[in-house]
Amino acid sequence: MTIKCKAAVIRKNDCEKPFANSKPLSIEDISIDNPRDNEVLVKVKGAGLCHSDLSVINGSRIMPLPLVIGHEGSGEVVETGNAINDIKVGDHVVFQFSPSCGRCRRCLEGRPQVCELAAATKGKGELMSGGSRLKSLDGERLNHHTGISCMSEYAVVDRGSVVVIEKSISLDDAALFGCAVMTGVGAVINTARIRSGDSVAILGLGGVGLNGIMGAKLGGAETIIGIDIDETKFSKAKELGATHCMNPQNENFVEEVLDITNGGVDFAIDLAGVMSAMDSAYKIIRYGGAVVTAGLTPVNTQFSFNHSDLVAQEKSILGSYMGSCVPVRDVPRFLNLFKQGRLPVEKLIDDKIGFDQLNEGFDKLDSGKVVRQILVP
Repeated sequence: MTIKCKAAVIRKNDCEKPFANSKPLSIEDISIDNPRDNEVLVKVKGAGLCHSDLSVINGSRIMPLPLVIGHEGSGEVVETGNAINDIKVGDHVVFQFSPSCGRCRRCLEGRPQVCELAAATKGKGELMSGGSRLKSLDGERLNHHTGISCMSEYAVVDRGSVVVIEKSISLDDAALFGCAVMTGVGAVINTARIRSGDSVAILGLGGVGLNGIMGAKLGGAETIIGIDIDETKFSKAKELGATHCMNPQNENFVEEVLDITNGGVDFAIDLAGVMSAMDSAYKIIRYGGAVVTAGLTPVNTQFSFNHSDLVAQEKSILGSYMGSCVPVRDVPRFLNLFKQGRLPVEKLIDDKIGFDQLNEGFDKLDSGKVVRQILVP
């Protein structure tokens, strides 16, 4: 059946701040087509406000407009396509923003998070089987945000865009596992593959960065340095496992890190998405150390480094998309750690809001006043 529901639509990405006044997100009634054979219709229960959404709103990441925004969330399945027999109506799911075709070279390598088909369809604002299922009530096509568009009362997504979870887990908390947890914890556990006793620096202490702190603690890091220019974030970082916190703008920042770690950290994880963080990360790794970056910067941003230093000191720079996660493997194991109290993501949720607070919510995120807010449609 065709669904009519409310959704947050972005039609222009050049609105001035504060967003509470300029309102880049309009709350509109939209129409959602029936799911095709390999798609599911989900009633959204929670959608996280993330900096990746903010980057679309402020134009630093270009997406086809108009677009129903939202890529991190959770919900309950209300309809399944004819070809689906492993998901049923009533199942609770977490969205994940990189479905996979299972046939391209990247998928066959065991790296579904960088599926070539998924990348192409997401860039066009479409689902994996082609086209959009979203329309305004006057018939105008609306684009999908990374194949999810969960800042809506309902979302139709590819089968591969959801992971079924236990019903005992709060869907409000579970929403964060679709992006913040996978990206932050995954960058440390999967991409860096830290070992017990390693020293790790986490640059950027937002929602993803604080998950990186928790990931470093889970991985057994001996020294965990939280780095941010906003020192109000330090207490939360220490609560979650940081052994030290530092402001990179301090005059002796690099020397202090090298002193604490006896020559530099084993891994510097950039979860800030700004080039100043990448520059700092490269300066504080040891001989043989690695920079891992999962922070998305504006398109065409360039990073430079001393090539001779890279070779002579055998350093590494590694990209990490979605924490190098295989969602069907990693979301359940991260949720199990959450249930055990070892991944307390609930401590990152500052507020639960409605559609009428959404633009103001992104102002708060942009200012650094909050870590995570959950839209409850």
